[in-house]
Amino acid sequence: DLKKCEDPLYDFTSDDGITHRVWIIAEKMFIEKIGKCFADMNEIYIADGHHRCASAVRVAKMRREAHPDFTGKEEFNYFLSVLFPDDQLMIMDYNRVLKDLNGYSAEELMKELQKVATIEPCKDSLIKPAQKGEVTMYLQDKWYLLRFHDFVKSEDPVKSLDVSILQEYVLEPVFGIHDPKTDARIDFVGGIRGLGELERRVHTDCKVAFAMYPTSIRELFAVADAGLLMPPKSTWFEPKLRSGLFLHEIER
Repeated sequence: DLKKCEDPLYDFTSDDGITHRVWIIAEKMFIEKIGKCFADMNEIYIADGHHRCASAVRVAKMRREAHPDFTGKEEFNYFLSVLFPDDQLMIMDYNRVLKDLNGYSAEELMKELQKVATIEPCKDSLIKPAQKGEVTMYLQDKWYLLRFHDFVKSEDPVKSLDVSILQEYVLEPVFGIHDPKTDARIDFVGGIRGLGELERRVHTDCKVAFAMYPTSIRELFAVADAGLLMPPKSTWFEPKLRSGLFLHEIER
C-alpha cells in the first residue's frame, strides 16, 4: 500500500482476465520499510516453481565451479522470485485425465475402485469434490463421487494428500501409472480451466477424468515443515505473474 496512491508504471488486464499493476519503489524510506518486513520474516515457503529453483541452484553451482574466485555478487547467484502472503494466495485443484482404462471395461473399473472408495452418482450439477477425501470421476458421460475408505488415509503429511492417495491406490495399481511425471497416458488440467475442460478431454483424447479437492495451504506447510516434498502436479496456484513482465538483461 506504500505506492498505491500513485499512478502505476504498468496497469493492464491480460488475456486470462487477470489485472497486473506495477509500481517502482525508489524512495529510501520505502525501501528501508520493505527491507525490514523481509528481515522480520520467520519462514518463506517455496510453493510453486521448485523445479525451476532446483535448476537455478544447479546452474549456480556449475558457474561457481567454473569461477572459483566468485564473490557471491555475480548474476548467477540470483533468480527472480515473488512472495505472496499465505492469506492472499489461492491454491486450486490440479486434475487428472487418463488416455485409456488400462484394459478394463467401465464396469470392471468401477469394481476395482470400490475396493478403495465408495462410489455414487453425482447429484445434478454438484460435481466438484466438497471436502478432503473426496474425488469426482467423469466416465462415459457421467460424474461419480468417490469417497476414500478410512484404511487408505494416513497421518503422514505427504501420504495423506488426496493426490497421493489417488496415485498410490488408484493410478498405480489400477491404471499402471507408476511415474505420473513421465507416463504419456496421463495428463494434468489446472483448476483454472474448469471441469468443463475435463469433460471435453474425455470426449476427445481421453477415457476418464478425476477432479481433485484443492490441496490446502496448511497441508503444503505441513509437508515443508516435515522436510518433505510435494508430489508432482499437486497444486495449481493463482494469481500467476505474466511471463516477461519483469526482465533482466544478461551481460555478455
